[in-house]
Amino acid sequence: MIGLLQRVTQARVEIEGKSVGAIGRGLLVLVGVERGDGVAEADRLLERLLSYRVFPDEAGRMNRSLRDIQGGLLLVPQFTLAADTRTGTRPSFTPAAPPEEGRRLFDYLLARANHTHPEVAAGVFGADMQVSLTNDGPVTFWLRVGAGLAG
Repeated sequence: MIGLLQRVTQARVEIEGKSVGAIGRGLLVLVGVERGDGVAEADRLLERLLSYRVFPDEAGRMNRSLRDIQGGLLLVPQFTLAADTRTGTRPSFTPAAPPEEGRRLFDYLLARANHTHPEVAAGVFGADMQVSLTNDGPVTFWLRVGAGLAG
């Protein structure tokens, strides 16, 4: 499972001009689900997102997590993160989970996030979304969890 996280001062997702999710200071996370991912990977990704230290302390060092600052978490499904781009000029989506499995795991991740963290918003799986954000720093990290991977 892949999470492309961006530290933001604000972020929002719109569908057909209507806001479906928005946060202030926190993390915008684009989420990709790969073949073979399961609830264990979703649980591990969520734990890393909530505890990953990307927010500055008093000295300006990245020593604070989303939990520490009680910031917002905006989860946006993005299957293109699982693309294989190693060859050619067109991505292959073979590594991505089938849509039903991707939706199930994204919904699971979202439900666990809502149960665990006070401020959670989300995009809509399979929708044509417009995502806007103000990246703070900029600070962007690519996290990947899965069988056989460190993390």
